Amino acid sequence: MKTIGMLGGMSWESTALYYRLVNELVRDRLGGLHSARCLIHSVDFAEIEAMQVQGRWDDAGALLADAARSLEAAGADLVLLCTNTMHKVADPVQAALTVPFLHLADATADAALAAGVTTLGFLGTDFSMSDTFYTDRLTRRGLTVLIPDEQDRKQVHDIIYKELCLGVFREESRQTYRDVITGLIDRGAEGIILGCTEIELLVSQEDSPVPVFPTTHLHCQAAVAHALAEDPAT
Repeated sequence: MKTIGMLGGMSWESTALYYRLVNELVRDRLGGLHSARCLIHSVDFAEIEAMQVQGRWDDAGALLADAARSLEAAGADLVLLCTNTMHKVADPVQAALTVPFLHLADATADAALAAGVTTLGFLGTDFSMSDTFYTDRLTRRGLTVLIPDEQDRKQVHDIIYKELCLGVFREESRQTYRDVITGLIDRGAEGIILGCTEIELLVSQEDSPVPVFPTTHLHCQAAVAHALAEDPAT
């Protein structure tokens, strides 16, 4: 079994989900008391969030690249950046490594194409929804990506940072997400990308009449398949 390096802490709530999922997946595949070989480098999210707000993406990329190098030096055989938003700086992180870097958007695209879903609504932070660093990677695979309007983007974003990252889960916020999902479906979305790791702590397939693509789960599945040298489609 290869060692999975997880670059997390953005937020730690979602990194805890990553840790649980990779261990559950290894247990399910190997049985018994098996668990994942993994390393976690967890950053201080307050520092990263300040860089996001200030537009200091180069600084954030340099910080995360250093963290990625530390994971490889500690023995990681592959590295995951455990956040959708910070894939804005995926290129410098990947460039810092000699081991494989599993891009979260690639795992998402693979799952959507395997399911035959080509028009997708995208929910995430406003950094991810308003920019194109993530959606461009999907459209290059032949997918059409729809994002919410400005008001809905603000609601989705605020719930992530003011509630989910702090471990606060409100039924009213779940309904807000359901309403945004309905709006995207009305515009033609055949599936919904849960494109922020924290969203999966609140929203599931039960909240959408069309297939949802939970990016954290998909990223973890790809990582475990790589670590066990499996076909990720199985």
